[in-house]
Amino acid sequence: MAEIQLGVIESRFAEIIWEHEPVTSSELVKLAAEAFSWKRTTTHTVLKRLCNKGLFENNNGTVTSLITRAQFNSLQSRKFVEETFDGSLPAFIAAFTRDNALTPEEADKIRAIIDRA
Repeated sequence: MAEIQLGVIESRFAEIIWEHEPVTSSELVKLAAEAFSWKRTTTHTVLKRLCNKGLFENNNGTVTSLITRAQFNSLQSRKFVEETFDGSLPAFIAAFTRDNALTPEEADKIRAIIDRA
């Protein structure tokens, strides 16, 4: 899956789509007007940009995701670990837990994930 970079506003707009999908483009115009005070043309411009990035599709006025929120978050997390910790998951976990001790439940969940991997 290709890398998808979003700005802050694009991310917030994508969240609105994921929360309401499938959503009509006319409903999306209303939601964006409420959330961002956007005009119809701005909503359609940003929607088209997100569709061109491969995140969503607008099929006859109905907007749906091509990538789920969970898939997108996974891609972003992997990118962060790759760029910040040279792809080392152990280095990331060590940095994460340095100031934040894991609860026994969290440790058990991580062990279960590792066992499944």
